[in-house]
Order: sequence, then structure tokens, then C-alpha cells
Amino acid sequence: MSNTNHNIEPQNELAVFQNKNIRRIWNEEEWFYSVVDIVEVLTDSSNPRDYWYRVKKRLDEVEKTELSTICRQLKIVASDGKKRSTDCANSEGVFRILQSIPSPKAEPFKRWLAQVGKERLDEIENPELAQERMKALYEQKGYPKDWIDKRLRGIAIRQNLTDEWKERGIKEHRDFAILTAEISKATFGMTPSEYKAFKNLPAKSKANLRDNMDDLELIFTMLGERVTTEISKEEKPETFTDNKKVARRGGKVPGNALKETEKELGRSVTSDKNLLGNDDRLKLDE
Repeated sequence: MSNTNHNIEPQNELAVFQNKNIRRIWNEEEWFYSVVDIVEVLTDSSNPRDYWYRVKKRLDEVEKTELSTICRQLKIVASDGKKRSTDCANSEGVFRILQSIPSPKAEPFKRWLAQVGKERLDEIENPELAQERMKALYEQKGYPKDWIDKRLRGIAIRQNLTDEWKERGIKEHRDFAILTAEISKATFGMTPSEYKAFKNLPAKSKANLRDNMDDLELIFTMLGERVTTEISKEEKPETFTDNKKVARRGGKVPGNALKETEKELGRSVTSDKNLLGNDDRLKLDE
């Protein structure tokens, strides 16, 4: 089943249970959840990391061995915005961990976890379900419908680009960020981090830059990534340096168009305004 649409990757690394975020990562065709986040949700502990440490400490040798088979150290985004290794478990592993954490929330959490897993499998079989889910999330946040259509199209274009970069041997998160910055710099004259600062989005916040762009900003972003994808497919760059050059060239195309657009409109395309004008923003992956 999982191989039907292997190019489809989840866009959101956060799940929400009873208004609390649980970090997760799509790994080996299934979700792995941050155990510390689950502990916080179930226990309301002020120091869930210490609570989880004490849970592991009191396990006997057999239980510790079992735990080592169901927990993995995976890198997910921490509170400081950097990816750090932390204990993660898939759905089956979480169910077994719940046995060691007494909580009145355990049963509703199990039902929630089963539903989340089912939704993802359904989305793999039918990608339109994932789009519908994301569309509903954006609508709930108050985004205009025509903007939502562009945003979802931009996500698909971004996915095609990252797939192409993977074909060219790009694997590290840092390298993806560098290449993305090359496109953004050539298009807007700003890297994504500089753009976030320009829009007064806190550097360490998880607010998504693209969720705070207006229509034109999104359109030029899409154009840069699409052109970069096409150039890369045609030239098949073999080194990281060559990929950077392609990214820069891809970004120059909308960069030049942006200058002409600003000349015709008599105003800047880039804006320090945020689309919704508030801090109630979706926190989706770039």
C-alpha cells in the first residue's frame, strides 16, 4: 500500500491533541511521534523530559531492552527551531509506551492516534484527501479561497523541486535550505530568514513565511522553484556547487520579472505586511 504514491510526503510535522502540539516525522513510510511531547500531553508535566527519563530509569532490564526496539533517536525540530535528536516511536511503539504512563487521557489518546494513522494511509492512497485536509485548515484560519489554491499549488511545485534535488544527491536539510536561499535571494533579494525578518516574523518562530505572503509573492516564489526544477532536469547537475548555480539561475527568472512588474505597478511586490495581519498562522513545513 505504501508504495502506491511514494512521492507524496506529509507537509505538517505537527499533530494536535486537545490543543497541544505533538511533533512527528514521516520515517520509513509511517509517522514517528516525539515521546517527550506525548508525555507532556498525558501528564501535564512541567518537565516532560525529566518525567520520561524517570520512566525509563524505573524499567527493569527486559523492559529496557523492549524499549530500545520501539524507540528511535530521530531528528525533529526543537523549540529553538533547530533539528535535534529525540526519542520517537511509531503508533505501535506509542501504544506500548502508554502502558508505562498512567493517565486518564490514555484512552482518548489511543483513539486519536489510530485516527491520525488512518488519515495518513488514506491520503497515501488518495492524495486529494491530503489537499482537502490542508484546504480546510487554511479556510479555518481565514485565508481567501483563491489564495489557498495558489498556496496548495506552490506546495506541489516545492515537492517536485525537492524530489528533483534528491535525484541530484541532495539529502541534508541544511543543503536544501542553502539551495532554497539561493532561489529566494535571486528572486526577492532576500534569503528566507531575511524575508522573515522583513515581515517581522520572529526568527525562532515556526510561523511559515509562505503562509504570510500575498498572491504576487507566492506566484514569484512558485516561478523560481518551477524554473529551477526544469533547469535541473535538463542539465542534471552533479555537484552541490552546480546545484547552487542552477538554483541561482532559476531564481533570476522571476527576479527579472519582479523588477518589470514593480516598474509597471509603481510599487514594490515584496511587502512587510502579513497576509492575515495577526499571529494566528499555520505552521507548515517550508
